[in-house]
Amino acid sequence: MDISGIISVIMGDIVEQDVDAIVNAANNSLLGGGGVDGAIHCAAGPQLLEECRALGGCPTGEARITKGYMLPAKWVIHTVGPVWKGGRFREEQLLTDAYRNSLTLAEKYDVKSIAFPGISIGAYGFPVEIASGLAVGTILEHLKTGSSLNDVRLICFNEASYIFYLNALEQQVSLL
Repeated sequence: MDISGIISVIMGDIVEQDVDAIVNAANNSLLGGGGVDGAIHCAAGPQLLEECRALGGCPTGEARITKGYMLPAKWVIHTVGPVWKGGRFREEQLLTDAYRNSLTLAEKYDVKSIAFPGISIGAYGFPVEIASGLAVGTILEHLKTGSSLNDVRLICFNEASYIFYLNALEQQVSLL
């Protein structure tokens, strides 16, 4: 299997992705917020908030799943990335865990296509040059385990993040 053909970097809006699941860069409450989280809650409709209330939150690095409601995606996988505090508080491990746990949950729900935003790179201040490498590396590591995923998208909302994620993908795929 050519793993490199499964993963792609796309400029776009995550709520418009026609995939089995989109990943929400959520906060610990799972009750909506700004950025990606707010956009997903808005596009999915009020039922998403109702279902999220019943989940009781999510610790940083873990993931939870809900229905997609009015989104093109059947599922929303909510994960909480870390707030960047200079790298001294296990931020890299927690971000890796957020991607890994999202991928594990996707496999459990037989997801074949998934779209990720840049987790923690917005309001949480995680440096995109570090986050992009961790994201791509974690996804590629997961795909090498015999994953059933056949379409993994890294969705970038601006050109700067797009360049970082694309460079991380090209660099790590060249090492395969």
